[in-house]
Amino acid sequence: MKHTISVYFQNNFNALSRIIGLFSGRGFEIDSVSFGEAKEKGMARMTIATHGDALIIEQINNQLNKLVDVVKVADLTNEPFVERELSLIKVKSTPETRSEITEVVNVFRAKIIDISPDTLTVEVTGKKAKVNAAIGMLRPFGLIEVARTGTVALKREFKGMT
Repeated sequence: MKHTISVYFQNNFNALSRIIGLFSGRGFEIDSVSFGEAKEKGMARMTIATHGDALIIEQINNQLNKLVDVVKVADLTNEPFVERELSLIKVKSTPETRSEITEVVNVFRAKIIDISPDTLTVEVTGKKAKVNAAIGMLRPFGLIEVARTGTVALKREFKGMT
């Protein structure tokens, strides 16, 4: 089962490598990882997408909590949370295909962020499935490059009905 784990930690020397090393050293798999500075100075937040049975996930959470730099670990999987992935996709483009590519971009509520005589660069954000679908629809035009961030996630705080 897929799990999304949020790790809040002190962003000091080697903290990132210790967290990632925990996964590689114990044979835990990482599907994606994203991290960046947090609101507070010297702190960072990492989102790790992984998979495994309940025992594996419990081991991951326990091992992460033992790391000195880690302040908080939250498995968001069974709680309401929002998640997004960003992808930049450079696609071959000709005057004949440009309008068709633009239609695909509009369907996915994506953006064209760069244009040249031979290419369009598209920005897609959303859940992994949406990004995969957009890439699949753009593939027939000729993908030149694809860069993806991996998942970022935050717990939802709103407790009422939506």
